[in-house]
Amino acid sequence: MELTPYQLGPDDPALGPLLVLMHDCFGYMEGRISPPSSLGQVTAASLRDTAAQAEIWCIGAPPVACMILTEKPGRLYLGKVCVAPAHQRLGLARHLIDHATARARALRLPVLELQTRIELEDNHATFRALGFTEHARTAHTGFDHPTSITLRKPVP
Repeated sequence: MELTPYQLGPDDPALGPLLVLMHDCFGYMEGRISPPSSLGQVTAASLRDTAAQAEIWCIGAPPVACMILTEKPGRLYLGKVCVAPAHQRLGLARHLIDHATARARALRLPVLELQTRIELEDNHATFRALGFTEHARTAHTGFDHPTSITLRKPVP
């Protein structure tokens, strides 16, 4: 399998398999996190819109790993970072993070940022192993306690 990430555009036929990948990757969270994942609101149409406004990067054909990069003031935000369950522990997340680091450097952004849910301790450990540290805890609308952890990684 080619490990170099490739970018999907808004008309890319791989968007359909990508949506399936995301549901496969995030499905285990159902009933485990509160509020539910925003993935439930992602459709083929909204994914096309995302590809037109942000950078969607994948590994594998069909995709077995992906991330969405969004430029924000002073940082590059990584959303929907996922690796298919059958392809985990093969270094694909590290390849994605390395690529995000290169993109941040090219955009002259000094920080990578992502969010993970409080309940997903395995994700916390994975992202810490990839060089991220906790920056903040935030609450979704309507919650009086933190529901997400914001993690950041400096771009060397």
